[in-house]
Amino acid sequence: MIDSIALIGFGEAARAFAAGAGWRARAIAFDIKTLQPGAREAMERAYLAAGVRAAPSAREALSGADVVLSLVTADQALASAKADARHLIPGALWFDMNSVAPDTKRAAAAVIEEAGARYVDVAVMSPVFPARTGVPLLVSGPHAEAGLAALSAAGFSKARVVPGQVGAASAIKMIRSVMIKGMEALSAECLAAADRADVVDEVVASLGGDWPAKLDYNLDRMLVHGTRRAAEMDEVVKTLESLGVAARMARGAAAWQRAAGALDAGALEGLTAKLKALAEASGLKEQP
Repeated sequence: MIDSIALIGFGEAARAFAAGAGWRARAIAFDIKTLQPGAREAMERAYLAAGVRAAPSAREALSGADVVLSLVTADQALASAKADARHLIPGALWFDMNSVAPDTKRAAAAVIEEAGARYVDVAVMSPVFPARTGVPLLVSGPHAEAGLAALSAAGFSKARVVPGQVGAASAIKMIRSVMIKGMEALSAECLAAADRADVVDEVVASLGGDWPAKLDYNLDRMLVHGTRRAAEMDEVVKTLESLGVAARMARGAAAWQRAAGALDAGALEGLTAKLKALAEASGLKEQP
């Protein structure tokens, strides 16, 4: 039985997990946006909707927590570990569920382990909605088995250990993202060009199968989550380069994801609306 679960970062994934597992009073959350006047009220509503306790600081969230889920943005994963390690209780399990390069996770692991806690590399392998705590998770590192037991106790039903040290799980996620996020970026590039040439219907029809739905979905993911996905793709570039692989496609995908996310278009209905958003962004009319 897990007495206390701390959530560091309370974005889409943390909210999905907390609401889906029904942790309620067992969970306490902190997100740095709580300290921003313009975002505080929205964050407080999110805590309330998920039924978790709101902490005024990371220190208070981590005080006494035996399980910690780190769910910040990719560019803040290491910084969060460095800032928060000193607040962890001895033996606490720090689950780094962020989409970052193996080297980034190993650097974070060193900080957490030095503080006397236990670091677990976790890769979230599909969108958190609608699966919530049924999302597939890969777990690696020296504390993987203990981590798996804790995740199961917390309600995660599809976690499994992959062989290897810290970085093994994240390597799978990062390399997979070359394809998944790359296909999204290719969708944007293909459709932006088709739109400029006024041949969208013909191009989409020529792809056959369920491509109309796929393209619509891919653009939606970019417009809603592009900024976060671009940060992930930056980590993918680091992963590939550390392996001696040229990251040509990954760099391009990062650029497209970042440009789409910068539109701040949110969820738009239908391919036509999404194409209009792309067309109105001058940066997307140029080769990234």
